[in-house]
Amino acid sequence: MSLVVGITGGIGSGKSAVTARFEALGITVVDADLAARVVVEPGKPALAAIAEHFGADMLNDDGSLDRAALRARVFADDDERRWLEALTHPLIGEEILNQIAASTSVYTILASPLLLETSQKALTDIVAVVDVPETVQLERTMARDDNDEAQVRRIMAAQMSRAQRLALADTVIDNSGSLEALDEQVQRLHAQWALLAAQR
Repeated sequence: MSLVVGITGGIGSGKSAVTARFEALGITVVDADLAARVVVEPGKPALAAIAEHFGADMLNDDGSLDRAALRARVFADDDERRWLEALTHPLIGEEILNQIAASTSVYTILASPLLLETSQKALTDIVAVVDVPETVQLERTMARDDNDEAQVRRIMAAQMSRAQRLALADTVIDNSGSLEALDEQVQRLHAQWALLAAQR
């Protein structure tokens, strides 16, 4: 299997901006959030289990998952969040493994907001944390998702703290500066990781 780099960061840190730059360089990005969407698509057993557990009002008119309703429900109740994680995490893990195995780029990126909180970390050789100050996380997430500050703070509280994430990082990508500064960091890391992958 090729070198796998895990990229993570708190909500609103700009993981997508970072991974898009690696994709533009021809690197396969396996996105845990997208894998999480695949396992709850209409017709999948996980979606039926969610509808049975939480009620049919968790579904949109077209039968797809109402992600906003589910998010509001599980972030307000830790037991419900744990139930959902027990159902979906093994399925998401399986989907991620399949996508990593199918990758043909020089190294592969696994982008996951919960990389360090779950067993997904075991799939990676290097952990890179996208980092911004918590005030920036708040501002960006409120602007992007139209969530109120209390909801964003609840999501942040459910995630690993910034200090814990940084302590577990092999590499930190500072995303609080300009896009040019971000581009430079990505180019440097791309060269470094491609070299590492070639040496394996």
